[in-house]
Amino acid sequence: MDPFELRPETPSVEDYRRLRRVSGLSEKSLEAAAAGLPNTWFAVTVRHEGRAVGMGRIIGDGGTAFQVVDIAVEPAHQGKGLGKRIMTALMDHFHAHAPETAYISLVADGDARHLYSKFGFEPVMPRSIGMALWLKPAGVPDR
Repeated sequence: MDPFELRPETPSVEDYRRLRRVSGLSEKSLEAAAAGLPNTWFAVTVRHEGRAVGMGRIIGDGGTAFQVVDIAVEPAHQGKGLGKRIMTALMDHFHAHAPETAYISLVADGDARHLYSKFGFEPVMPRSIGMALWLKPAGVPDR
């Protein structure tokens, strides 16, 4: 029997913040998480014995543009194929509900690019270059 249950649900604010922190993603403030999570287009949460141990979300406008974000798995459960299961669920949802002309993007940190390439994602350079803006200087902790 599979000890992991993948549910089509947005993680709670508490689980979201914890999973980002323990998996090495940047921390988000309570206010930011509470404001952002309700705008999720689709999400999955992986549970082990009822506890959230992984997540992945899709954000976007519902038609023209989407972004895969917040792929995170607790370190104790990494290497068990959960990232692949999360991505499979997100991609299945895209294929079932997103228009064929939708633009789907993501930012691949480090070796995560190897996982994403298995799902057809590829670098956009040199045609395009990813850019970002942080509203707060690096090194200043979130609340």
